[in-house]
This record gives sequence, C-alpha cells and structure tokens, in this order.
Amino acid sequence: MLASKVYSVIVMTLTKTKSMVLALAVGVTAAIAATAVQQHSTVATVASGPAPTAGYRDVVKRVTPAVVDVAVTKVVKASNESGPEMDPFFRRFFGPDGPQQQQPNRRSQGSGSGVIINKDGYVLTNNHVVEGATDIRVRLRDQREFKATVLGTDPKTDIAVIKIEASGLPYLKFADSSTLEVGDTVLAVGNPFGIGQTVTQGIVSATGRSNLGIEDYEDFIQTDAAVNKGNSGGALVNSNGDLVGINTAIMSGSGGNNGVAFAIPSNMALGVMDQLLKNGSVKRAQLGVVVQAVTPALAKTFGLKDTKGALIGDVTPDSPASQAGIKAGDVITSMNGKPVDDNNQLRNRIAMTEPGSKVELELIRDGQAKSIAVKLGELTAKNSRLNQESESKEQAAGGIDVEELTPDAAQRLDVSPQTKGVVIRNLDSDSFAAHSGLRKGDVIVQVNRKPVVSVNAFRREMKSAGSEAVLLVNRGGQSFFVTLQ
Repeated sequence: MLASKVYSVIVMTLTKTKSMVLALAVGVTAAIAATAVQQHSTVATVASGPAPTAGYRDVVKRVTPAVVDVAVTKVVKASNESGPEMDPFFRRFFGPDGPQQQQPNRRSQGSGSGVIINKDGYVLTNNHVVEGATDIRVRLRDQREFKATVLGTDPKTDIAVIKIEASGLPYLKFADSSTLEVGDTVLAVGNPFGIGQTVTQGIVSATGRSNLGIEDYEDFIQTDAAVNKGNSGGALVNSNGDLVGINTAIMSGSGGNNGVAFAIPSNMALGVMDQLLKNGSVKRAQLGVVVQAVTPALAKTFGLKDTKGALIGDVTPDSPASQAGIKAGDVITSMNGKPVDDNNQLRNRIAMTEPGSKVELELIRDGQAKSIAVKLGELTAKNSRLNQESESKEQAAGGIDVEELTPDAAQRLDVSPQTKGVVIRNLDSDSFAAHSGLRKGDVIVQVNRKPVVSVNAFRREMKSAGSEAVLLVNRGGQSFFVTLQ
C-alpha cells in the first residue's frame, strides 16, 4: 500500500516536472521567436531608410563648374582630305564629324573643352582645339557664354591658354602629377561630341607614356576613363577633385573611345602655362646631346646593373654638354638629385628647365659614377635636332661591307672632317645586318668602345666581338649606338 502511494507520488511529480519543463521550453521558444521578429523588424526598418551617399557626387559637384565647353570657328580652304576622323592615327578628337569635302573659305565649327585655372577667367586647353581659330566662345556650366582670346600656345606639348572677361569664377587646383600611380582612380570631365558636359570614371592605366608620335614632348598619363572627340582640353582629376592632367588624345581605330586615352600631366601643363603667361611663348633649355634608351644588351655592354638612365650617343661640339666634359657612352642616371629612368624623362626635364640654369648630373662612365655640373643653353631651331632621341636597333651582326672614310666621303655624308671610322659600303641583303637599322653610308666609329680607323681594324674588332657587338655609328653628323647580336 505504502509502495503504491510512493509510486503515485513519483509519477505525479515526474508528470508535473515534465509539464513544467515543457512549459518552460515553449516559453523560451516563444521568447526567441519574438526576439527574432523584433530583430527582423529592426533590420527591415533600416533597409527601408534612405540609401547612403555613394560614388563621387561631391567631387563632381566641385569639379564640373570649373570645366567649360570651348566652341571655335575656323576658316578652311579646299581640300581633298576628309575630316578629323580620317586622321590615320585617329588620335585627335577636335570637332564634330566634319565634312567629307571642304570648300574654299568654308567656315568650320568645332568644339572642345577647357579648364578654368583661376578666378579671373584664365582657361587651360589644348593647342589643337584653338589652333587657327577665328572665333572662340567659352560656355560655362551655368550656360553663360564669353568670347575668348588666346594668350599663348605651345604646339610641342599641345597646351594653350585662353582668357575670358569674367571674375569670381570657380577653378581647379593643380595636383602633383608625379605622385600618380597605376591603379589610382581618376575622373575625366569634358564635352564629348558636343553633347554637353559629361563625367566618366576610370583608373590610371600607365604613366610616362612616350614615343607615341603625338607631340614633340610626351609624358602622358594613360587612362581607361571614357574619352571621346570633344573631351580634348578637358580635365582629368583625382579622387579629391584636383587637376592631374589635361585630356589630349585617344588611341582608336574608329575615332571613338577604346579604353586608351592620354592626358598631359598637370606638372608639365603648369610649367608650360607659367611660361606662356610670363613670356607669351615657351623657352626650352638644351644640353647638346643625343640620347637613347638603355636596352638590356647595352646595359650588359656598358656594365650597368639595370636599364635605367639615358645613354649619350652623341655630344655636340661647343655645346653645354661638351664644355662640361660629358662624353658619348656616358649614362645619365640622375638630374638635380632626382633619378632619371629613361632617355625621354631626361629630355623632358632638360626642355622644361629655364635656359641658363645650372643642373647637377649624376652619370656612369666606364663603370664609375661621376657628378658633373652643367649650365644649360637655350634650345633653338638650329640645334633642336641634337636634343632628339636616336633609334637603337638590335638584330644579329654580319654582312657589313666597309671602306675607308676619306675627307671627300666625310663631306658628302655630312660628317665632321675630324671623324675617324669606316663607311658602310654595302649590306648583304640576306644578312641580319641588313635589318639591324644600319644603312649604306653610315660611318662606324667604334666597335665595343674601341676606335676603328681602318677596314682592318673594323674586321679585327668585329671578329673579337664574337656574337655580340655594340657599334657607335655616325649618320649625317649625329652619333648613336647600335647593338648587334
């Protein structure tokens, strides 16, 4: 009897406990569900609120009032050539589609872009936008329109400065374009196809682009931001809205955007602009040398650790370089404490320096580092070719037939009477030498840095050179190195 009662109590207790546990579990589940609903409700409330500010809207609002449309009128003569889009390089993008056949004294309308660079109405644009214009009109973002006058142009860099009579204008600040790196975000602002102001976004694809044949002095920023005809002269800005470049050219087979656009760096544009405003023209310095790239083969020959620097192929007599003791074969590695990466960089830096300035050049000569101070001269039409780059061709050697360099031959070949060497009389058409860049009439002065003043000396040095030789060649009075492998 007692046992039965105990059993009943246990069962009742367990049943009650089970019920309590079940009730507790149900309560906890309900609480969790309620919390989840509350949290879900909170999330839903946030998601349904206003979207956060995104993109570059604030930067664009600051930049666009300082970028203008430039409309020009030109008087063109009869021509059998078609419009700008028929340019074989398809790099210029001035103007609209253009006429297929222009008539005498026909008034041609075109459009480009420009950048206001101070509050008093000074506008930076491209030379090719305003070149030959009889009338220039600038339209601001607020639709006000002004007649513009040209203050100065520089075709060698494709920069022009124009002026409108206005004050209190919004303008862009110049950024240091030398700090740009590949991958940096940039915005291009301009007036493509004359449809009105447009903003596109991209990255810096490359810096220091040169040897494109677009301008005499090239140090372009390359970007994949969409740039088209009419963007020319417009702004390329960084993510802070500061000016890093002036959009100038595109590489395209159709005349439209192909993801390869070029801008003049702000540092170069600023230097040219300052001279145009100060002097009305640009005066450039000259060193009096011919420079060329340091290729891997030349670096090996000259005992260099890498291909950085500018190789001196020729030095003009009585030039600043000659007076300072610079010699052919020197490799300039630094100018005023800043490294020189290649020949184009040295050429640009010299050209943008004030004539008469003294510069400190670091160079390597016969494997030894040297420092030379040079007072730069002024670049003129007469000596400008001596600041040009010479081409370095690299192919295999062999098949070169030479003869002695006589005084008559030197005069005929426009070579200094003091030049010692041998003349290329013929090249075997089946040899690699015929495709090396050498020509009949070239004067070979050195083989592997050793003078060759006779045919026998040339043959001897070529034989000892084996499978690789570096020739110092004089062509028309200008010397350069050619590597034969």
